[in-house]
Amino acid sequence: MLSRRDLLSGVSAVLCTPFLSNAALATETPALQIPAGVTQGGPTTITRIPTEQPRVAMTFDDGPHHSLTPQLLDMLAARNIKATFYLIGRRVQLYPQLTARIAAEGHEIGNHTWNHPRLTSLGQTSLLRELDRTSDIIYETVGRRPVTMRPPYGLLHHNQRMHIHATRNYPTILWSVDPEDWRRPGSSVVANRIVGRAHSGAVILAHDIIGSTVRAMPAALDGLIARGYAFNTVSEIMGWPHWGEPPRQEVAARPVWQDRS
Repeated sequence: MLSRRDLLSGVSAVLCTPFLSNAALATETPALQIPAGVTQGGPTTITRIPTEQPRVAMTFDDGPHHSLTPQLLDMLAARNIKATFYLIGRRVQLYPQLTARIAAEGHEIGNHTWNHPRLTSLGQTSLLRELDRTSDIIYETVGRRPVTMRPPYGLLHHNQRMHIHATRNYPTILWSVDPEDWRRPGSSVVANRIVGRAHSGAVILAHDIIGSTVRAMPAALDGLIARGYAFNTVSEIMGWPHWGEPPRQEVAARPVWQDRS
């Protein structure tokens, strides 16, 4: 399931080299317990969530995109569907108003790193810098921190997943339905794959930076609705509090990653 992500070029541009400052943070990612029975590939890795009712979590990676994400948000709003957006930190910095709209409309925002690198090639310091800078810019933009993360390309070593969970309280969210929209097979194919491969408790992967994927969403979403599926964010389908009002936890100061300028 993960090897195909190796082929994806991704959206990874290198910005300014960051350095550590001594600024303090008032809040941190809350430590939420991963429910029993939802993990696969290790105790902190989630690919699907067993549910009694037919429910799925739609997730969208690599945004926000200046023109495609607003179109997707309109489609979701028209159907009263809440999704989870795994955003790239530097794109949040570029499009703060759009990021704020995602949160304001009730969607969950997850951490998808700052530059979309292959995390398996990074040491622990660089790995945490990617996550911390992204968490910080999301907090600055919408006043909330992500409670889950998704590694670019789905690539993360087991010891990295454990370290991230131990130090930042993030479970690693992967997926159980992959329409391979990154190959750009066409909107109808993407929609058919999502609907045909869906199952109760599915975490569905898609990308809102790809035009054909966004154009596939009306048929995909309506197809899932016709089959009786309801929609939840990742936190909700795991039984966690709504991301808009997560429990907060006061912590001691830790370094904040900032640009060298």
